[in-house]
Order: sequence, then C-alpha cells, then structure tokens
Amino acid sequence: MTDKRDYYEILGVGRDVSKPELKKAYRKLAIQFHPDKNPDNKEAEDKFKEASEAYEVLNDENKRQIYDQFGHRGLEGAGHQGPSGFEDIFSSFGDIFEDFFGFGGGNGRGGRVRRGSDLRYNLTIDFMEAAFGTQKTISIPKLDVCPECEGSGCQDGTTVQTCSQCQGSGQFIQSQGFFKVKTTCPYCKGKGSVIPNPCRKCRGNGRVEITRKVQVKIPAGVDVGSKLRLTGEGEGPPASGGTPGDLYVVVNVKPHKFFQRDATDVVCVIDISFIQAALGEDIKIPTLVGDEILQIPKGTQYGDIFKLRGQGIASLRTGRRGDQVIKVIVKTPTKLNQKQIKLLKEFDKLDANKISNKLKNLFKNL
Repeated sequence: MTDKRDYYEILGVGRDVSKPELKKAYRKLAIQFHPDKNPDNKEAEDKFKEASEAYEVLNDENKRQIYDQFGHRGLEGAGHQGPSGFEDIFSSFGDIFEDFFGFGGGNGRGGRVRRGSDLRYNLTIDFMEAAFGTQKTISIPKLDVCPECEGSGCQDGTTVQTCSQCQGSGQFIQSQGFFKVKTTCPYCKGKGSVIPNPCRKCRGNGRVEITRKVQVKIPAGVDVGSKLRLTGEGEGPPASGGTPGDLYVVVNVKPHKFFQRDATDVVCVIDISFIQAALGEDIKIPTLVGDEILQIPKGTQYGDIFKLRGQGIASLRTGRRGDQVIKVIVKTPTKLNQKQIKLLKEFDKLDANKISNKLKNLFKNL
C-alpha cells in the first residue's frame, strides 16, 4: 500500500473543487514553497513537489477520474509516476508559472508543444486475474516518430525551409476590391515551411506506422470498465520536438462459472440437501484462494446467507479485502426409493410443525 498523502488534503480543497478554485489553492502553495523563496530548504522543496504532483493529477480530468475511483494504486497501475524534479514541474506547468511568477517553462505561449493522439485498447482478462492482478503484453499499432529522420521529415543532411510563397506566414492575403481576404497557403498548407527533400522512409510525414509491444501491469481489484493510463504510449508527436500521447487500457472481465462480484465482495450459491439443512454439517466451500470449511447450522433455511470475512477482492483504494457471501439453496429430492418414501411418511406423522397441523390449530382457535 502506498503511503502518499491524499491529493485533496495536500492542496486543502474538497473533492468537489472546481478547476479555478484548484488553481487558486495550488498558486498559494506554489508561491509559499517555491525554491527561489526557500533556498536550501529541503522541507519546502518537498512540499513544493508534493503540491505540484497533486495539482498535476487533479487538474487533469482523466487522471482525476482514475484517482477519485481507485486512489494512488490506480494511478500507479496506469503508469503515472509524477514529476521527477523541478525541470519536469516547470516543463509541465510552464503556462501556470508564467501566470504566477512572470516566467514560463521555456516554450512560450506562441510555441506550444504539439502532442500525439491518445489511443484506446480494450483488454479482456479472467475473473481471477482481476481479483489478484496480473501483467499482460499487448501489441499496439500506431504512428510513431520516424527512426530515420527522427521526426523532422527530412532526408539526412537536409532541413526544413521557410515557404518562399508565403514567407513563413502560412497564409496568402488576396485583395478583392476594397477587401483583403486571408487564405491558407496552398504550397505549405498553412505550415509556413516546406520539406524540399523528404525522408524516404516516412515521405516527409515525420511518422511511420509501427506495432509496439507494451507491458501492462493490472492492479489487483480492477473491475469491468476500469481504465488504466500508460503515459507516453500513445501515438508519436505530429511534429519534431512534440510529446507523445497516452494509451488508455479499458478493462473487461470475463464472468466466473461459480463466483459473482459485488463491489469488493464475491458472491456464490451452494446447494445442500434438506437433511444437511435440518441436521447441520461442515462442508467444503471453494474460495478465491482454495477450499474453506463452512459450518451449516441445524435448521438452516432456503436462502440463508453466510459470510467468510476477508475472503473477497482487494479494494483498489485501501487494499482491504471484502467478504465471500454464500447463499444456501436447499434442494428437494426428486427420485426416492420405497424405503425413503416410507421413512419420510413416518417422519411426517411425527412432525408437529408441519403446515397441515398448524392450519388445523388455526381453525380450532377461530
């Protein structure tokens, strides 16, 4: 189990906090513990990193959804590690630090980094794999950075050139009487640059189609619809110097022939004979980790519920296991021999609690 503090607690906000309120809370902490204001202060540095990680998760809708549902364990299973140092923090929050302190993360507002597309992969696993966790290798077809030109789109030894038709603006201005109309440059298609000598492998696109094998760590306790995020495993960036997208693995769980799931509890139904129900008996019950002895008490009725504590599925948030819930079905025999029939008739005569006797007594009292 992780020992990280709750992200909402770190920022001092409620779980229903809006994005503007979230930004305001983070701004206050970032100013208070910023390394420039606290030189050589290890405690302030740690609090600054902690607040930055909390804001980075809660400000991202997908990460926040995973965290709200599964906690830190869910983020770890989705491949999230948080910023490793100040360089990562300033790179991720260039715009927000420019708002706070008047400086950015190195890219500027006009040169925002282009990002590759996110991908989705539907992964089906067995019931037991969902209960105890597993690791899968999946193959992902995607566009990735061309290995020959490293995403530039140019042949080795050549470079991108400014479009000579639009002078790098990406637009043409055409005069029509008193009006001037801006149109996209047809030569560079609005990019402002052209590739005179395109790469032979990617033909100037900067990306090629590949199939990549990815290791996916499935945490114990995932359920149908659980979404795991693998940072940077999406498509490569559409331009040199950009960042790759993310891969979202959506989990589907095959049904089990004996167990059903109810949150962190596992539910099963067992059949017992009416003799076992009447006299009681110790019987073996399958559990997720092997057989257990369940004591059936005397007089057990159809539909009675029993529980094996701590024999369910681990919670993604807390790690605590639920219970195994056992519902009893008393089976009535359908094929009896003559001796069994005779014995049951004798038992019936001796049974003072049978329904017919109760009805007679009821009418007598009336």
